[in-house]
Amino acid sequence: MANTRRPLISGNWKMHHNHFEAIQTVQKLAYALNPADHDAVDVSVHPPFTDIRSVQTVIESDEMRLIIGAQHCHFEEKGAFTGEVSPAMLAKLNVALVIVGHSERREVFGETDDDVRRKTAAVIAYGMTPILCCGETQEERAAGGTDAKVTGQVKAGLAGLSQDQVAGLVIAYEPIWAIGTGLTATPEDAQSACRVVRGVVADGWGREAADAVRIQYGGSVKPVNAPDLMMQPDVDGLLVGGASLDPDEFARIVAYHRLIG
Repeated sequence: MANTRRPLISGNWKMHHNHFEAIQTVQKLAYALNPADHDAVDVSVHPPFTDIRSVQTVIESDEMRLIIGAQHCHFEEKGAFTGEVSPAMLAKLNVALVIVGHSERREVFGETDDDVRRKTAAVIAYGMTPILCCGETQEERAAGGTDAKVTGQVKAGLAGLSQDQVAGLVIAYEPIWAIGTGLTATPEDAQSACRVVRGVVADGWGREAADAVRIQYGGSVKPVNAPDLMMQPDVDGLLVGGASLDPDEFARIVAYHRLIG
């Protein structure tokens, strides 16, 4: 079956850029991309919470063809959760995509599979699309546990969702050993894990959902490796970290389609 899934390239800025820098970055990115890029690829930017309103304003006022995303949210609408941001708040800012269960949230901040499941459901409930992350550590990889780890995280994160809900979301395979290390999974490694993800969706939610769900690869993505990664049949997009902070470098990643036709 031909891959008709629209590619999605997402820039996760993590804890970088104040709101002045954020405005400059999206303006430079919009200038660096051309209509052919937008016709071929969806592009999202995921700034820190303090930047989202500024980014939303400049994207909408200048009619940029960029999608506004967030890096995280709580699963409750409101409450005594000091320092947290709710999905309802993000939805009011026209956020379309929310990263859920990034390895840094899991590893550094102790988010559990159940936390990730609740956040995934909450993002969907407020009309946004989750980018559900999964991936293994170097130790798990060395022990041959990649498939089991990815399978367990995907099943847990999607538990309780309908076939249609799963079909409409994004799943990002981001091997922890390749995030910010300079190490990158080979295209074959990425394809193998993304194929496992699609198989989990097919087994649990049906072939139609599996054919529709978009699967990204994340982990030290650069302009030089983006085309080979995107040529893999089960890789539908890229979740880009450090390289997305430089608008010119990020634009070159988005332009991968010019190299692979």
